[in-house]
Amino acid sequence: MPDNNQQNSATAAINVGRDDSNGLAPSLSTSSTWPSSGLEETHRQAKALHQTGNYSRYANPTVQAFEQAIAELEKTESALAFASGMGAISTVVLALCSTGDHIVAQRNCYAGTLAFFNGPCARLGIEVTYVDGRNAQEFAAAVRPGKTMLVFAETPTNPHLDLVDLTELGSIKGPFTVVDSTLATPLSQRPHDYGVSIVMHSATKGIAGHNDATLGVIAGDLELINDIWAYSVLHGATASPFDAMNGLRGIRTLDVRLERQSQSAQEIAEWLLTQKNVTGVRYPGLKSHPQHELAVKQMRYFGSVLSFEIASGREAASKLIDALKLIRPAVTFGGPETLISHSATSTHNSVDRETKNKTGLTDSLLRLAIGLESCSDLKNDLETALKSY
Repeated sequence: MPDNNQQNSATAAINVGRDDSNGLAPSLSTSSTWPSSGLEETHRQAKALHQTGNYSRYANPTVQAFEQAIAELEKTESALAFASGMGAISTVVLALCSTGDHIVAQRNCYAGTLAFFNGPCARLGIEVTYVDGRNAQEFAAAVRPGKTMLVFAETPTNPHLDLVDLTELGSIKGPFTVVDSTLATPLSQRPHDYGVSIVMHSATKGIAGHNDATLGVIAGDLELINDIWAYSVLHGATASPFDAMNGLRGIRTLDVRLERQSQSAQEIAEWLLTQKNVTGVRYPGLKSHPQHELAVKQMRYFGSVLSFEIASGREAASKLIDALKLIRPAVTFGGPETLISHSATSTHNSVDRETKNKTGLTDSLLRLAIGLESCSDLKNDLETALKSY
């Protein structure tokens, strides 16, 4: 097997996490447990860290192949998979933080993340300070030495497509730093290269890429991942081997999908700027994006997701969505189908009005997750819908 560390990332995605002795396709290990040779072997397995051969909640061969693939793509020592992105986030937080600890997080991030910080964390006495992630220096300024355990960032953000400067974030000393890199995927950016402690993905999205797997994953140094694994077997947010198999399949085509989706997203974002009913477009690949230079510096692809605002608010947004024929209303992204969502009333419905106002999560904002259809067909569908109100 060639050295994946020496390969272009597109080639590496074809080769990571493989055991060709089982064939070219990912092998599926469905067993929940394995027999041992006796008491001593069972005792050895009970003391082992993150190893297969005992019980599937501790480790599963198919899941471990997916974890290995992510670690190789992120250029980290290890990775750990979960049943969802939120399973990854909640496990990391509860593994590393206790009552009285402090977290610094950006205000503009996924609603599920905010709900976890504002709900279970608050109930357990873990304090969270929110900052504007667009100014990475705010993260460092909010750190309380000896008290802050985690600094949590998301870049690009969902649905605003704001960026966090990974160099600034990775330079923070003391607390663990975490980046939700879901929108980028490992083929667009590698936060660990910048010194970030933990890279996290909802692999349900672009990594798996076919809307048929629910997965989360983190990647980082072996010692830290093993510490989190020790808690994860108690938390129980275990990745399904079926979903891990689909995640591995998705990785094989990730580069070509992301390249095509990013090209289409760029073209559609530029086209939307010319439409009279569109009042704003957000996409890191646009020169009008306030952090475009940062995107060029730290992203290989600008991604499959863009957002845009239309005139007349929620009612107009509803009419536009209803008028679409090809583009489907749905709340995920990264798959082959182009999807549209009204973030304020769906994925971010739980966000309080004050936070929505501070982050620009308006009733006029629509998120567009670009799939693999013909770009001209997508523009025709949008053009007809934009004329419908």
